[in-house]
Amino acid sequence: MNKKIFVTGIGTEVGKTIASAIVVEALQADYFKPIQAGDLEYSDTDKVQELVSNSKSKFHDNSYALKTPMSPHAAAEIDQVSIEIDKITLPKTNNHLVIEGAGGLLVPLNNKNTILDLIHSDYHVIVVSRHYLGSINHTLMTIQILKEKGCTISVIFNGAAHKTTESIIKEMTGVTVIGRIDNEPYFDKMVIAEYAELFRDQLKSL
Repeated sequence: MNKKIFVTGIGTEVGKTIASAIVVEALQADYFKPIQAGDLEYSDTDKVQELVSNSKSKFHDNSYALKTPMSPHAAAEIDQVSIEIDKITLPKTNNHLVIEGAGGLLVPLNNKNTILDLIHSDYHVIVVSRHYLGSINHTLMTIQILKEKGCTISVIFNGAAHKTTESIIKEMTGVTVIGRIDNEPYFDKMVIAEYAELFRDQLKSL
């Protein structure tokens, strides 16, 4: 059965796109970023496509491609468009689909919807968590909100190991930890392929 995997973060710049590339490569899945805000000349879709080696994955167009690198609701206002939730539809595919969010769960899309509204309860959600002062709180809140929605959840830690942070998150949430992405000097197809191999069994069992 084909999986729908939503990759979210505990905030911005925590490593969602690298994590998405690893999941796409591990499962040879398709990739979809519903909303891109800024960096249109080198978007997250472009980055993931550049990092993936397999020939099965397809990369689907954004529902909204906004010019300004801001929260989607603000970027849409500057672009003089309105993000409408019912116009964000999943691409048709017979493959697994990895969906990458923007920022964290409660990033606004318009005056009433957030990224959370793009996540359905039958999706498997991967939360990317990176250690910083306050990251435990942000991770626990993210996981709690997703549990209330009825989602199944896993975590990928990104960055240098921080045992006290990682252990308390595991203990308090009981969620599956897929693994950790180290602070690599760079990410290319080979590095992504190595992590895909490392995480593949865990991802296939989601």
